[in-house]
Amino acid sequence: MPVAASAIYFLNLRGDVLINRLYRDDVGGNMVDAFRMHIMQTKELGTCPVRQIGGCSFLYMRISNVYIVIVVSSNANVACAFKFVVEAVNLFKSYFGGQFDEDAIRNNFVLIYELLDEIMDFGYPQNLSPEILKLYITQEGVRSPFSSKPADKPVPNATLQVTGAVGWRREGLMYKKNEVFLDIVESVNLLMSSKGSVLRCDVTGKILMKCFLSGMPDLKLGLNDKLGLEKESQLKARPAKSGKTIELDDVTFHQCVNLTRFNSEKTVSFVPPDGEFELMKYRITEGVNLPFRVLPTIKELGRTRMEVNVKVKSVFGAKMFALGVVIKIPVPKQTAKTNFQVTSGRAKYNPSIDSLVWKIRKFPGQTESTLSAEVELISTMGEKKSSTRPPIQMEFQVPMFTASGLRVRFLKVWEKSGYNTVEWVRYITKAGSYEVRC
Repeated sequence: MPVAASAIYFLNLRGDVLINRLYRDDVGGNMVDAFRMHIMQTKELGTCPVRQIGGCSFLYMRISNVYIVIVVSSNANVACAFKFVVEAVNLFKSYFGGQFDEDAIRNNFVLIYELLDEIMDFGYPQNLSPEILKLYITQEGVRSPFSSKPADKPVPNATLQVTGAVGWRREGLMYKKNEVFLDIVESVNLLMSSKGSVLRCDVTGKILMKCFLSGMPDLKLGLNDKLGLEKESQLKARPAKSGKTIELDDVTFHQCVNLTRFNSEKTVSFVPPDGEFELMKYRITEGVNLPFRVLPTIKELGRTRMEVNVKVKSVFGAKMFALGVVIKIPVPKQTAKTNFQVTSGRAKYNPSIDSLVWKIRKFPGQTESTLSAEVELISTMGEKKSSTRPPIQMEFQVPMFTASGLRVRFLKVWEKSGYNTVEWVRYITKAGSYEVRC
C-alpha cells in the first residue's frame, strides 16, 4: 500500500520543529515530542531509520542539517515513503536554487506549505515533478546567496503534462539534427574454481539512451529476448526466425515505458525524456558468454619460493578487442622479490595489495597471453599455515560485445511530422566481480 502519511515534520539538529503538516487526524499534534524524547535524546538516530513508538511508526531521514520525519499510524510502504522524501527534497532544491537546509526552510515557509499541499493529499503522494509543479506554482523561492545554479525557466505549452500523460517530457522541443544514442552496458560477474568449473555466473545490464528528438516522438525497441520474439511470431502468424534468444530476468523499466503494451505485445514502447536517461535494467543467469578464461597454476617450491603461471584466453570474436585488462594475482604477505616474464603487457608486484598486477592495454579476441613469475619469500620461523589464497581478480572492458548475447533488432522512431532520425547503437561489456580461485 502507499505511504498514507498522517503527518510530516521538518526538524533541525536540536529537535526544534521548523515546519510541519498534518494530513490526517489519527495522530496527535505532540507526535514530534515522542520522536524527540525516544529517538533524538537517546542518540539512536543512526541505528535504524524506522522506529515504532506506541501505535505509530516514525520514518526519518537526515538531509544536510534537517531531519524529515514522516509519521504513519497504519502499515505503510517504507520504500515509498523514503522515495517521497528524496523526490520532495529534489523539488525543494529546484525552487531554492539547489540548496536545502535549515536556512532555506526558514526563508521559504509560505512556498513550502503550498508545495506540501500539492505533493501529498490526505497522506498519499501526488505529482512531484518540478517541471509540472512550476507551471501553476510560479512563486520563486528565496535563493541562497551561495547558490550558483541558474533559475529554472518555466516550461511552456505543457497542458499534456499537467493532465498526467507525459510528465517527463515537455512539448515544443526542436533539433536541427534528430539523433538517438543507445548503449547496452553489461557487467559480468563470475566465480570460477581453480579447476575451471563455473561456480557462479550472471550478467547485470542496463540500456542507456540519449535522445535529441523534436516534438513528441513515439519509439519502439525490439530485442532478441525470448518472450518478445515468441509474441511477435504469434501476432504475425509465422514461425520465429532462428537465432539465439535471451531470457531476461528482473527487468525494471523507466517510467516512460508503456507497461500495458509491454504486457500485451512484449515490445518496449515509450515516449522518451529529452536528453540522457536509463531505459531499463535486467539480469541474465543462463547462457552467459564468458569473454575470458583464466587458467592459473601456482606451485610452492619449498618455504621460500613460489612459481606462478597464469594463462588468459580471450573467447570473444577475433575482430574484437578488450581494453584496460588488469589481472591481479594474490601472493603471500612475506614476498621479498619477484621476476616476471609476460607475452604481452606489463607486470609488477604491488606490496600494498599483496598482488602481482598484470596490465594489458589492448587484448585481441581469440588470442592468449601468459605470465610466468618466480616469487621469493622471506623465510619465517613460525609453523607454516595452510590458508586458502584469495582469488585472482580481473578487470576489463570489451566494446561491441555482450556477454548475454543481447542484441537490438530494431529501433523505430515515429513522429507526426515524419522527420528522419539517425540511430546509434553501442555495446559494452565490463568486468563486475570477475574472480578465479587459485
